[in-house]
Amino acid sequence: MRWVRRHSPSREELARNRFIKPFASRIMHSHLWRFNRRSVPRGAALGMIVGIFVMIPGIQIIASALLALPFRANIPVAAAATFASNPITTPFILIASVFVGNSVFGLQANPSHFQALVERGAGISEWLAWLATDAAPALLGGLLVIAIISAVVAYMLADWFWRYRVGRRWKRRHAAHDDDQAT
Repeated sequence: MRWVRRHSPSREELARNRFIKPFASRIMHSHLWRFNRRSVPRGAALGMIVGIFVMIPGIQIIASALLALPFRANIPVAAAATFASNPITTPFILIASVFVGNSVFGLQANPSHFQALVERGAGISEWLAWLATDAAPALLGGLLVIAIISAVVAYMLADWFWRYRVGRRWKRRHAAHDDDQAT
């Protein structure tokens, strides 16, 4: 939790953002910044969907903050979860999404051609030509499937972690209370 709090944008930083300013009064509502058993798993799931499907740095955090409003998700957790897609993981996510898109939707996009384009530093015209094939539907469909599965897993893990942490605190508190009564 400390890592999330330290690396997430603060309420004030988001309020000053020019894209969020029109929504600042709603985004600054305190229930979107509290860490509780409902908002934390929602934030984790929302951040994973946005982080994996959008994959545009900076836009991910803003999109997750705006989408946290209707879902009543925790904004700092949603913003932190978008970092699941980062410069290290993005190539793997993109290649996996092409494979998943091919498998799930029966498309014939060639992931090895994607790797060749990346390795030789292809120009925009070559990328557009590649996307004009089955690659774009396979890539987007695969990203959507991976994002949804990741969101479900993130929700379940955050919910489990929350329950585990609260359970441990409850046991410690009652153990300390029992020790106090015994003396």
